[in-house]
Amino acid sequence: MSHREFDGSPDLDQLRTFLAVYRAGSITAGARLAGVSQPTATTQVKALERRLGRRLFERLPRGVAPTPVADELAARLAGPLDALEAVIAGVSPSRDVPEPPVHLAGPAEALAVLVLPALTPLVDRGVRLRVATGLADELLAGLRAGAHDLVVSAIRPRGRALIAEPFMDEEFVLVAAPRWASRAGRDRLAADGAAALEGVPLLSYAEDLPILRRYWRHVFGVRLTADPALVVPDLRGVLAAVIAGAGASVLPRYLCAAPLDAGALVALWEPDDPPINTLFLVRRAGAPLHPHVTLVHDHLMEAARRW
Repeated sequence: MSHREFDGSPDLDQLRTFLAVYRAGSITAGARLAGVSQPTATTQVKALERRLGRRLFERLPRGVAPTPVADELAARLAGPLDALEAVIAGVSPSRDVPEPPVHLAGPAEALAVLVLPALTPLVDRGVRLRVATGLADELLAGLRAGAHDLVVSAIRPRGRALIAEPFMDEEFVLVAAPRWASRAGRDRLAADGAAALEGVPLLSYAEDLPILRRYWRHVFGVRLTADPALVVPDLRGVLAAVIAGAGASVLPRYLCAAPLDAGALVALWEPDDPPINTLFLVRRAGAPLHPHVTLVHDHLMEAARRW
């Protein structure tokens, strides 16, 4: 460790690493952004904390959460350091530099059907998007590591490193093609409950039928023990198979609203209290939002009020 890390004089490397960790939400991801090793990043952040005599980050099981001192320091450093990086990269700070792309992630179905169409006006205004899909846990881990700016998540993350805002509610519907309605329609379900669906092939996006099991438990009050007839890891594929008459499934209403209206699908049951799942729009705590990230965030929150 160099003498300057003890003499109370912070250097530029410490400040750059601090800002990278602040923006990434973790020491490991910040080290990658700063181009240093994880031990070096840890050493530099600790040296800066000693210099200031204040804690900059609260260490969490996953990542770090900035303290108010870190928020203030990052606000003062971001502009000058970004301008310096632009000079080093050969770009004049006075020159108009395009906003970086907004990295957005979430479940493929919600992004394709709701989110991306809602963002079309922003693309027309010059906002650039980079979109990733996947399961909530892996996407939230990517958000903590700085790989994403915003994540639509079916899970509310724990800890203070991420800020989650309720985004929209998914209502789940038990659906099938019309040919199944006479065999397992509302009259049969009203009389026999879940037993009316025995023998009807069940279609799912996962082997353990997570959405269907939740529906059976919430609506019928019984445990679903059947094996799926078809498994496809995309609810849009499940929807296509249901429309084709392969069997029944439980799908978000936003995904099947159009074929329900057109008569290509039938809601086999409409309970007074359907299962609801809340999606969250998640961002890193304390990370300064670039203008286009803020624009996408605010536009999506406004669009969700109309869904």
